[in-house]
Amino acid sequence: MDRLGIEFISTLGMNPVDAVRLIADLGVRRMGIAPAPITGNPHGFVPWDLRQDPALVRALKAATQEHGVAISLGEGFLVMPGLQIADMAGTLDIMAELGAPMVNAVVVEQDRPRAADEFACFARMADERGLLATIEFMPLMWPATIAEALALLDETGATNGRLLLDAMHVYRSGATAEDVARLDSARIGYAQLCDVPLPAQTADYGEEARHERRCPGEGDLPLAALLRALPADITIGLEVPMVARAKTGVSVRNALAPCIAASRRLLG
Repeated sequence: MDRLGIEFISTLGMNPVDAVRLIADLGVRRMGIAPAPITGNPHGFVPWDLRQDPALVRALKAATQEHGVAISLGEGFLVMPGLQIADMAGTLDIMAELGAPMVNAVVVEQDRPRAADEFACFARMADERGLLATIEFMPLMWPATIAEALALLDETGATNGRLLLDAMHVYRSGATAEDVARLDSARIGYAQLCDVPLPAQTADYGEEARHERRCPGEGDLPLAALLRALPADITIGLEVPMVARAKTGVSVRNALAPCIAASRRLLG
């Protein structure tokens, strides 16, 4: 099974219809999507927002069908102060229309009871649309570890709740491939692949995560061990936004092609 996908931030704001065509041309058949870009835009792409453009949603859906690229994950959902997950129903509808099997939330809210309530609402709304709901932990804020993310899922009681394991966050949190292998595989919904230095070479974790990841093999993460520890039936989304490289004139295609080749070697 070819389970490699390309995450939306790897294309640095490229129009999603164009991204589908490019990804298919590069031989990949899965793609993550969010309602709008979140990275810098070094290539000067025209801004877009699926929430404001029903025609773009229709065009994206048609492009995925024409080129045989499945939407593997819907992103862009935040549990954070000042936001209500209930207000994101329309975005969940878009993800369901595009055929995403699951949607992912990042928890920024540090009021833990509220975070649990909001994620429970997110999971319930996802379930109403036939979607799994993944949670992505990351160091420096709660939940910062696999254990904390699992505890949050348990607290919500969401039967459709799963972990999203991002290679950068897994290893930077201090976890190992052995820790991942010990997990119940049914609790893991999705994984994201990239490389970064260990230890970190920058103090701005969020900036690095959004803009400056590395091609597999160009950092220090033991990626082969992590891939062996993951369930064999989940999507592996390649998440490699490289803004500095783009600023030197490297196109999205030329940035992605070696990353895809490196990922395929790791996946065997």
